Amino acid sequence: MASSCVSQRRWSRIVKMTLFLFFLIPMAAIGTGNIDTTVVQKQKLDIQRQLKRLNKPALKSIKSPDGDIIDCVHIKNQPAFDHPFFKNHTIQMRPSFHPEGLSFDDVSSKSESLITQLWHLNGRCPEGSIPIKRTKEEDLLRASSHALTVVTGDKYYGTKATINSWKPQIQEQDEFSLSKLLILGGVAPKDLNTIEAGWMVNHNLFGDYNTRLFTFFATNKNANQIMGCYNLLCSPGFVQINKEIALGGSLNPLSVYAGSQYELNFLVWKHTSTQMGSGHFPEEGFSRASYFKNLQIVDGSSILRYPKKSFIVAEKPNCYNVTNFVNYFYYGGPGRNPNCP
Repeated sequence: MASSCVSQRRWSRIVKMTLFLFFLIPMAAIGTGNIDTTVVQKQKLDIQRQLKRLNKPALKSIKSPDGDIIDCVHIKNQPAFDHPFFKNHTIQMRPSFHPEGLSFDDVSSKSESLITQLWHLNGRCPEGSIPIKRTKEEDLLRASSHALTVVTGDKYYGTKATINSWKPQIQEQDEFSLSKLLILGGVAPKDLNTIEAGWMVNHNLFGDYNTRLFTFFATNKNANQIMGCYNLLCSPGFVQINKEIALGGSLNPLSVYAGSQYELNFLVWKHTSTQMGSGHFPEEGFSRASYFKNLQIVDGSSILRYPKKSFIVAEKPNCYNVTNFVNYFYYGGPGRNPNCP
């Protein structure tokens, strides 16, 4: 556990995400001899189109001491909403429920962020906007997908952890160091999906050796190709609602050996709001809950009879339940709700 000190900062936020992906990776022209000028020009145009798509008009721009430009973009203008999938999408500004044992204050997007990033030294974004690190041409040229290793286990719906932030020394430019939460779903190569959140030092990705906050997800484009996307660099992708934290932004201050420790709290989880029956619990009764009635069985004499003994099983009664009345029963439920985390 981190030591207690006046300067200790903590940050709690929920990383919300949608697993859909269309991610374009610009490829540099490689070859010997004469280079096809038309191909090079097309690549430059592709990069410019991507930059125009990613770098939205800003309500305010802030220059970070590390050279980053943070654009304060209206929350409805973020790149995820470029995709038709999000047409007329209503942004959920706060979770409708949270896992048991976690208070709403821990996941509220409105709670004050205590961790600072370098760009905070020169300003903050106004209400109704989110900070987006401005994408440069070299950022797109560095973008790449990940190879993934898959492990299997029980059924899990999320994970939570506190990670203290550091600045590890990197020996070679093509090496990187990171600390992250990683959730894998599916089985490679057909339906693999991954969600990641944490901090990393990665010169190939960011062009420097700063410790930066990041999110990442990947999904199968087809059986032979896994496509991935960092932060807000794709549409559709992550939908951000926090106006204090810039994905890809440098973290500051960082933990000190035998000194102050600075932490980030990560929580990633999913749940289903798929309804059973009418979507209402059986206790609501007739005209509100779904039911089976006139339950009969055929006995050994081929005679229809009402069952004499019966019992009910509800694995998650706070999500879906059933009530039994000998020859009829009510059943159903809404799925996700405050009592069904």
